[in-house]
Amino acid sequence: MSKNLLELPSDLPVPIDDGAADHLAGMALPSIKLAATDGKQIDLSKVPGRVVIYAYPRTGRPGEPVFYEGWEAIPGARGCTPQSCSFRDHYQELQALGAEVYGLSTQDTAFQREVAGRLHLPFSILSDDDLRLTRALNLPTFDVNGQTLLKRLTLVVCAGVIEHVFYPVFPPNTHAEVVIEWLQSHPPK
Repeated sequence: MSKNLLELPSDLPVPIDDGAADHLAGMALPSIKLAATDGKQIDLSKVPGRVVIYAYPRTGRPGEPVFYEGWEAIPGARGCTPQSCSFRDHYQELQALGAEVYGLSTQDTAFQREVAGRLHLPFSILSDDDLRLTRALNLPTFDVNGQTLLKRLTLVVCAGVIEHVFYPVFPPNTHAEVVIEWLQSHPPK
């Protein structure tokens, strides 16, 4: 793994669309409370207006050992920190378009809280460490080192219903810009 978590290696494998998210558009979110890095419990089905939820496998920490030796060889695995930073850097634009932003992973809240603080994220990251939302929506996942991780995808939700799905997401470091373009061309109804 490259030492700088903010930079993506140029030779990352590109994920393919395996159809694992085809069923999501049009689905209503289930009423499930998720722990947020700001200490709240968030039920995404009850958040009014538009919500952008970017799901990612897991973030690393600088100076810590690689989670899995072959991490960079897994298509779509690498890039969680650059993706979070991209949503951070474009957060005001997303809010100006009427969208609230949440990150989502299966890591626990304590781990996510450190990441949110270190990266100065102006939005909460939600923990689905018990996989309740992941299973209820049948979100695309993969297993590494005995852990179930989310494949990278972004949901645009309006009034609790998934109106658009970005899957697969690549490259992750510019994905917030793609979401902004979509929101600009698809105003809320």
